[in-house]
Amino acid sequence: MSIMNFGGIEEKYSSYGPAPVVILPVPYDATSTWIRGADRGPDAILEASANMELYDIQTNREVYLEGIHTADPVGLTGDPEIMVEEVQVSVASILNDQKFPVIIGGNHSVSIGAIRACAARYGNITVLQLDAHTDLRPEYEGSPLSHASIMARAAEVADIVQVGIRSMCTDELPFLQSGRIFYAYDIAGKNDWYESADRLLTGPVYITIDLDVFDPSVLPSTGTPEPGGLLYYEVYRFLDYVIRRHQIIALDVVELCPDSNEKSSDFLASKLIYQLISLISK
Repeated sequence: MSIMNFGGIEEKYSSYGPAPVVILPVPYDATSTWIRGADRGPDAILEASANMELYDIQTNREVYLEGIHTADPVGLTGDPEIMVEEVQVSVASILNDQKFPVIIGGNHSVSIGAIRACAARYGNITVLQLDAHTDLRPEYEGSPLSHASIMARAAEVADIVQVGIRSMCTDELPFLQSGRIFYAYDIAGKNDWYESADRLLTGPVYITIDLDVFDPSVLPSTGTPEPGGLLYYEVYRFLDYVIRRHQIIALDVVELCPDSNEKSSDFLASKLIYQLISLISK
């Protein structure tokens, strides 16, 4: 993996010491089960980010001027247990330095260590998941650390709220938490559900975004695309609503599976990360 600074920003705004935000790339894809390539997601996000305009219209800010550091990648392994441990240690270190971690994957397994680190530091947290899939299998293909089991692991250490869901298997039905799941077909094009979701967010909030929450017409380059997803401003406006009301302690964006012939997905992911950093750090 080649490393460049997120946003292509110059050294004085990207050094670790003064930067309040740290981008942590985790190019891990060992447990993916259909379209592979999420290990190339961090590189693609960083490359696309270097082509963004760094003035954000919605917040009227150039948040990079406050400092965004891009860390060396972790999780360069095929062993999910090693990857999870490396991510947990790295995120714990970032939190101990009183910085805001942004984890970029890689498949959704990379979130497990980050969530555990945040739960260990903050205690009672809520994980807000934006995703096409429930990811509640106790294990998948023999691994409890599969991308299909991420929310089962999250639920062991945190409360969970699931948004944008439109795909699951019957094995997951016993693990659904009634009233804490917001299906895409119920919420698409609406905002009357915001308050109901918001009331469930107790304590500090960890946001995990699987990019397949977006409709494939908006973001086709992901490992498990599902029809009927959300649009960019549907996701942005909901998260803006949440961010204004809660302490956000970490963010991850995962499951970009880049396609050399389709760069808009890479750019959407990088733009989303930058805009969310701008909202969170206001």
